[in-house]
Amino acid sequence: MTGAGMSQRELNVVMFAIAMTLFLSALDQTIVSTALPTMVGELGGLDQYSWVVTSYMLTSTIGVPLFGKISDLIGRKVVLQAAVVIFLVGSVAAGAAQDMLQLIVTRGLQGIGGGGIMSMSFVVMGDLVTPRERGKYAGYFTGVFAVSSVIGPLVGGFLVDSLSWRWIFYINLPLGAIALVLTQKYLRMDRVKQERSIDWTGAALMVAGVTCVLLVCVWGGQEHEWTSPTIVGLAVAAVTLLVLFIGQERRAPEPLLPLRLFRDPVFRVSTSLSFVLGIVMMGSMTFLPLFLQVVIGATPTTSGLLLLPMMGGVLVASTLAGRLTTRWGRYQMFPRAGTIIAVVGIATLSRLDADSSRIHSSIGMLVLGFGIGLTMPTITLAVQNAAPLPDLGVATSSVNFFRSLGGSLGVAVFGAVMASNVAGIDPSLLNSPAAIRALPDIDRLPIISALADGVQAVFVAALPVALLAVVLGWLLKERPLRTTLAPDTAVEAGAEGMAESTLVPAASHP
Repeated sequence: MTGAGMSQRELNVVMFAIAMTLFLSALDQTIVSTALPTMVGELGGLDQYSWVVTSYMLTSTIGVPLFGKISDLIGRKVVLQAAVVIFLVGSVAAGAAQDMLQLIVTRGLQGIGGGGIMSMSFVVMGDLVTPRERGKYAGYFTGVFAVSSVIGPLVGGFLVDSLSWRWIFYINLPLGAIALVLTQKYLRMDRVKQERSIDWTGAALMVAGVTCVLLVCVWGGQEHEWTSPTIVGLAVAAVTLLVLFIGQERRAPEPLLPLRLFRDPVFRVSTSLSFVLGIVMMGSMTFLPLFLQVVIGATPTTSGLLLLPMMGGVLVASTLAGRLTTRWGRYQMFPRAGTIIAVVGIATLSRLDADSSRIHSSIGMLVLGFGIGLTMPTITLAVQNAAPLPDLGVATSSVNFFRSLGGSLGVAVFGAVMASNVAGIDPSLLNSPAAIRALPDIDRLPIISALADGVQAVFVAALPVALLAVVLGWLLKERPLRTTLAPDTAVEAGAEGMAESTLVPAASHP
């Protein structure tokens, strides 16, 4: 499976189409946030409010490794297009939902396709471009992911104000259709024909186990107390199911997540770093809008614009890191520098208080975004360069999977930190910054102070996590980037070595 036979123009068209689908997938993780009050007002079901977001997060996280593994078995193009179709069908169904239950279920369907797109975007890139040339494309894709995640609330608010909340789903149709046409016409990849079965038992155990983990993260401290029977029961179920999953993967002839990959230090460190950065990135993106709207006093639309420094930092840094990696053929310096810069950004944001200015928050976001942008594309590139070619799909999707899992955990843990600081505030006010701003000063100022303290506490709690990222960034080993897509002796030796529990020295890679 290579990109052989494709001209540079065809490659650029395909990369544009894939980036477009990645944009839609990442956008739909956050676009509903500003539209949720309007949705609830029309459809009812306030008690199911959070599930509109949670259902997408659950299914998209679970879909990432499944699509990556399936593409290793039956081919990339058909799996990528299937993911786009599932995403578009889910979008149409969500836009046509008549009650909250329908919306939640269709958002789950949309999330399955979104997770597949997230996985396959980077996997297809890995098949079409050599590791040496892949850096710049990884940088572009990381920038697209960051931009779409940050501007989601802004786009959602605009569509709700200008058209209808249903258009936050319908807007996916023309863009997704264009991507399907372009990939069908220009993406030429060999279809895999391998007599290998899919580990459905392992898939079922992983889906059940990860679902329990995510429900603990989402419900703990919010819907239920951390010590409640529901949360404790889910935690016990999660541990049990994941232990059974590991046992299944050890004996399965074609495991969903080959445990031999974890014997490679590059894969171990990269997935761990992706998990930690997911905690920091999603935690920041979740609570900064609340600070901007309540403490700074920005409108929802303006708060979206005030997040542009973080988006700009990620976009510039990921593009720069990608281009320099392609030029120099080296990547180790970027996660080392990027994680340190991210710590500086977190430290700056941890000084926010009720009297902080927009300049203060903007500088912190810019620095944090730049640090994340230097690091994120490098992680994917390092894993793709180190993984045996038969496992390229599942190895690449694992990076995205652990980042999503870390993001879910980060939102939950930092949410608990925030909740401890605003325990005495009416929960209905926390969902309506406009209502807080309308209060008289004697009622409004204590709420603003409590929320500012809560956001500050969130970033103080994020500091040790960011410092852990620095340690992992310095542990990431550098291996010379391959300059070919075809299997070579070094890669084959690596695959055999991993299967035999031995590690391949970095010098053995060309």
